[in-house]
Amino acid sequence: MPENRTDVTAAQIARFAGVGRAAVSNWRRRHADFPKPVGGTDSSPVFDLAEVEQWLRGQGKLGQVPLRERVWQQVEQDPDGASAALRLLGTVLLLHARPEGRPQLRAADDRPSDGDLPALLAGALRTRLGEDHPVPLPTGPELDAHRDLVRGGAELAEELGAREAYEFLMGRHLEAGPRQYTLTPAPLSELMADLAGPAELVLDPACGFGGLLAAAGPTAALAGQDADPDLAALTALRLALHTDRPVRIRPGDSLRADAHPGLRADAVLCHPPFNERAWGHEDLAYDPRWEYGLPPRTESELAWVQHSLAHVREYGAAVLLMPPAAASRRSGRRIRADLLRRGALRAVVALPAGAAPPYGIPLHLWVLRRPAPDAPQPHRLLVVDVADRPDGRDAMPWQELRGAVLDAWHAFDRDGSAPERPGVSRTVPLVDLLDDDVDVTPARHLPVRAAGPGEAELDDLRERLTGALRHAADQVPTAGPQGAPAHWAMTNLGELGRTGALLMRTGGAGAGPAGGPPVLTEHDIATGGAPSGVLPEGAAEEPVLLRAGDVVIPVLGRGTTTRVIDTATAGAALGRNVHLLRPDASVLDPWFLAGFLRSSANSRQASSFTSSATRLDVRRLQVPRLPLADQQRYGERFRALSAFEEASRLAAGLGERLVQGLYDGLTDGSVGPS
Repeated sequence: MPENRTDVTAAQIARFAGVGRAAVSNWRRRHADFPKPVGGTDSSPVFDLAEVEQWLRGQGKLGQVPLRERVWQQVEQDPDGASAALRLLGTVLLLHARPEGRPQLRAADDRPSDGDLPALLAGALRTRLGEDHPVPLPTGPELDAHRDLVRGGAELAEELGAREAYEFLMGRHLEAGPRQYTLTPAPLSELMADLAGPAELVLDPACGFGGLLAAAGPTAALAGQDADPDLAALTALRLALHTDRPVRIRPGDSLRADAHPGLRADAVLCHPPFNERAWGHEDLAYDPRWEYGLPPRTESELAWVQHSLAHVREYGAAVLLMPPAAASRRSGRRIRADLLRRGALRAVVALPAGAAPPYGIPLHLWVLRRPAPDAPQPHRLLVVDVADRPDGRDAMPWQELRGAVLDAWHAFDRDGSAPERPGVSRTVPLVDLLDDDVDVTPARHLPVRAAGPGEAELDDLRERLTGALRHAADQVPTAGPQGAPAHWAMTNLGELGRTGALLMRTGGAGAGPAGGPPVLTEHDIATGGAPSGVLPEGAAEEPVLLRAGDVVIPVLGRGTTTRVIDTATAGAALGRNVHLLRPDASVLDPWFLAGFLRSSANSRQASSFTSSATRLDVRRLQVPRLPLADQQRYGERFRALSAFEEASRLAAGLGERLVQGLYDGLTDGSVGPS
């Protein structure tokens, strides 16, 4: 690739111009002067960004490629890799955040290594990250080779601010490789920081991208460690832009090679790796951190618990995310017992599945305090269970979870006891826990929830179910006139998109401020529910907003599920792994489109398979070529089928609630058998 050339894909061109990929395909087909590919493959060509930008401006389709997209393309295509480019950019942005550095960055000419810039960058790193920081010092030749990137980073910092610029670039880096990293969701990070309480110095010994440390707030000094040197460097830069307080992030394995010996933090927050077998059991058998017992080889999480406690000052807090098995495995019962007897383990909170990775299991939070030698012996453990998600909602009800957990913890931390909430929280006498199992799983120590539904609620459910069944019966469709299978001329969605009859967009990681539009998720489409997702915070690409008459299709899963957007759902944002089809109403009827896409034949011929999922190639889905009037007749029938489906879904949901209510009432005695 020629020096300084930046290549872009068709999807990236669409992002620059604010259109769908189908529009870019149309431009390539219809305009002979559209830039020719400079590489890639026939199915996935790449183009010269400068040529594309010039063509778009000439066509009046673009004023200028956004600066942040330009900078990201430079990062993504850096010959040394995106991580190296982000390290250099983070250093530049760290200097930009210092008033004395901005004039030097503005004055960087064709040779940034001339003048004081290298020394200023090195000084900024030492000042913010300490003498033994993990970020490689930029060399003169490196600065010269990346002069466009250095300029672009400085300009982006002027436009967005240094912190916001780096958050955007790091967000894109995470999107490009989401499976490489384990991220703790921001709401959970904030809950863990709140459980730990105010702190002047916070440590995360398995800090990853620094989400837990960032949640500690801008007034805390931050220390951390990560086994991946590249990740440690990126996180150090990210956090240094997040706070003005000292940041000390170091590379290395915290259990085998502790980079912060002797450090005593006010709080430790940690989302450790789970189920490690090679964590150092043999090498660390006599380590002084094991105050509560040598962790068995299969109990790496208990090694992280004791490592965290070893780094907390007296009465300081440690909050760890733990797998649920750590609360009950027999191999760890002696350590759990000693943690309880000595007053180190203070609370265990059961979270819903999906609260954090791995998303398939309901994780626990352990809240610990380092006891003083002369501290009075505790008598109780707080257990909280918020693992049940109300009404089967897809969105995690963080506000409700946060309120239930913090209300119980603050009362317990203040008074040594907390009001009992049946099925949710209680304080358990240690004498009830210190048996042969020492099982601290919250659900096993909580009283049964309040009695099942009362007579009035059950009667209301019966009436609503009866009405829903009558309504569903009224909607039962008839088969209609019979005939031989039709042999229509067919077209696929890819062709409809190319001809402009259909606009196709894909939901992604759009972001927005708190209180932004709700997100229509795959689960919402499958269940017919209202939009239940939320936009992540950050400066990523703009979300795709839905309009009435749009058709949406989940990409993953078995079969083809479609939904026509009504006025009540319009304005919501399109969720990840969901395709939007926006038909031209003068050519395509949305109900006709949605109905034919749901056929079993369509699903079979357009599906591909991975090792664990079925994926839909939406462009291969087919519909008949019919006049609009015929489409509308089919559309009315499909609309009636959708109404019957919704009525059936409502009746089924009410039936399940009534059945479960009767089971609960019969088993807790509030409903008699007669």
